[in-house]
Amino acid sequence: MSIHENLLGGLPPTHLPDEPEPRELLAAGTAPAEVAAKYPTSSLAWARLADDAFENGRVVESYAYARTGYHRGLDALRRSGWKGHGPVPWEHEPNRGFLRALHALARAAQAIGEQEEYERCSTFLRDSSQTAADTLS
Repeated sequence: MSIHENLLGGLPPTHLPDEPEPRELLAAGTAPAEVAAKYPTSSLAWARLADDAFENGRVVESYAYARTGYHRGLDALRRSGWKGHGPVPWEHEPNRGFLRALHALARAAQAIGEQEEYERCSTFLRDSSQTAADTLS
């Protein structure tokens, strides 16, 4: 038996590969738009754009940025073996960009009256990582 085997029979968690460059640029204060242009596959950069737009009352822009980050994250999850469900732990820092984009998409969807999408994204976030749902709420 492997030390990493899931004894409860559930799906194994998905851990996205680390992309330190965009995270480091953002932490150093580089504008999220500049980071997204340089690293367009970075869900974290798109999530930060979504957060900035939402905080400044640009909800439709926030929705668009969040949707981009969400889809970039889905692409990365699939490349990492994810089959459409299962845990995406917040505790694994490279997963946070996707989880933040998913949260931002739910938030913006609710703000523009897309209740069904808000509920779908909120459920997806909780099912992926309850810690992320609690942290980002």
